[in-house]
Amino acid sequence: MSARQTGTIKWFNAEKGYGFITPDDASQDVFVHHTGIVQTGFRKLEEGQQVEYLASEGDRGLVAKKVITRA
Repeated sequence: MSARQTGTIKWFNAEKGYGFITPDDASQDVFVHHTGIVQTGFRKLEEGQQVEYLASEGDRGLVAKKVITRA
């Protein structure tokens, strides 16, 4: 895993539990699954929300882990 990165939620479907992050460094979008979100209760993200995360290579591209929201 790489160092923590920052980005913005491009979209997130709370019903299906996944979406994508647009990294601040303008690299390729990163997949985010609800299991990778660090939150209590129902885990979801909102479009435009600023986040920090760790990215790792998955079967189909980059996947975000340990996603936290930024104030």
